[in-house]
Amino acid sequence: MASIIGAASPYRSPEKAISSSLFSDESDSNPVDAVIFAGTSLVLGTACRQLFNGTRVPYTVVLLVIGIVLGSLEYGTKHNLGKIGNGIRIWYDINPDLLLAVFLPALLFESSFSMDVHQIKRCMGQMVLLAGPGVLISTFCLGALIKLTFPYNWDWKTSLLLGGLLGATDPVAVVALLKELGASKKMTTLIDGESLMNDGVSVVVFQLFFKMVMGQNSDWGSIIKFLVQNSLGAVGIGLAFGIASVIWLKFVFNDTVVQITVTLSVSYFAYYTAQEWAGVSGILTVMVLGMFFAAFARTAVKGESHQSLHHFWEMAAYIANTLVFILSGVIIAEGVLSGRRISYQGISWGFLFLLYLYVQLSRCVVVGVLYPLLCRFGYGLNWKESIILTWSGLRGAVSLSLALSVKQSSGNLYLSSETGTRFLFFTGGIVFLTLVVNGSTTQLLLHFLRMDTLTASKKRILEYTKCEMVNTALKAFENLGDDEELGSANWPTVTRHVTSLKDLEGGQANPHKGCPGSLLGDA
Repeated sequence: MASIIGAASPYRSPEKAISSSLFSDESDSNPVDAVIFAGTSLVLGTACRQLFNGTRVPYTVVLLVIGIVLGSLEYGTKHNLGKIGNGIRIWYDINPDLLLAVFLPALLFESSFSMDVHQIKRCMGQMVLLAGPGVLISTFCLGALIKLTFPYNWDWKTSLLLGGLLGATDPVAVVALLKELGASKKMTTLIDGESLMNDGVSVVVFQLFFKMVMGQNSDWGSIIKFLVQNSLGAVGIGLAFGIASVIWLKFVFNDTVVQITVTLSVSYFAYYTAQEWAGVSGILTVMVLGMFFAAFARTAVKGESHQSLHHFWEMAAYIANTLVFILSGVIIAEGVLSGRRISYQGISWGFLFLLYLYVQLSRCVVVGVLYPLLCRFGYGLNWKESIILTWSGLRGAVSLSLALSVKQSSGNLYLSSETGTRFLFFTGGIVFLTLVVNGSTTQLLLHFLRMDTLTASKKRILEYTKCEMVNTALKAFENLGDDEELGSANWPTVTRHVTSLKDLEGGQANPHKGCPGSLLGDA
């Protein structure tokens, strides 16, 4: 598989080749161990999901910590975790392009497919602003700060390469967090759509700077041509696959298995066609494909089949999310602990925390510069929403995979192996800090800004719905008393023992015509 960064990226770096040969002498690694590790990760993830359900601890943060613990144990015990340790090393040594190709299509398609198409239309202007100019502003802000303050004598191209790698939010991390916190549909659509789009744009920008770092000279004309071809090509391929698959689904009647298989296969084929054959952004392609399905698949897939399709993709996204975040934790632990000379230096950790501040500062600059325009597009944007938009800029698996690609491609005339290790160290640290610090405190920030409460109109609708449900339940309860077989029952005793009926006392007011004051008194 060709490298996502458009350069000849070896499957393993020389350091990994040496370490892998040592591992093979110490233990008999089997490809089946990779499956064992995946199964173990799913079991641990499911147990944590059940254990932390209803708490304020984000599920994705727990998964990342589990991965870091597993990676640290595997490295700290000198690779003595048995088959689980073998599986960890297999996944750690996997080609990052393969890692993206396995997980990203399913995650991106599910995220874009589940979005509300009407809200997408309203928020499209804001998404384009944040994904286009926003990514460029963030990349150049981070690149300039790294170049001017970091003591590694990196040139502008290398500094901008790291800035492009960290410049965009990760849709995998952001979507998983927002779904857990129950943010408003407007904010979820905006942040979700922006993350999907700007991650694709960020990969394109990253590819551009990586080619420049690897010695390819580019003038402004070729740079603009590269960016336009990647962006428009991805949109065209996504629309082409979307149109073809929706036409196919129109000829499928009441066969859920075929419909699910078509959507699953087309998402991976679209990603592969864009990324490997056409050389454009596979992330943008799958995002366009998913949004096209959200807009037009309802006419091709109807009734229970449409619901089954959503349930399947929710399950696929849950499995992929669990594996991605645990693997991200393993990669962070292995990357930090294996680069002893770098990670054991106090100065490196100091610059990691400084880089985290730069990442937050660049996000503030992006939202601040674009705020006047964001207020005039779509649903608008108030100051509270801008704070959440700034703080929810998480980084995740995509940034880690790109950093792994840089590390594997380092060790040459253009990019030293030490620089590649620093890229992985800084990227892993930023992913950890944004997920743990930003991800864990977003819910508190929502509560502090009182954005997790229902509006007056929604409360009114909820009260009306509750009243209608109460009336329906009471009518059904009264009809039971007229039943010949149940007529001799002691209904006062029944009422006392039916907890749900006792909870209805108090009388909810119907906002239009009123509701009985004593609900059980009429029964």
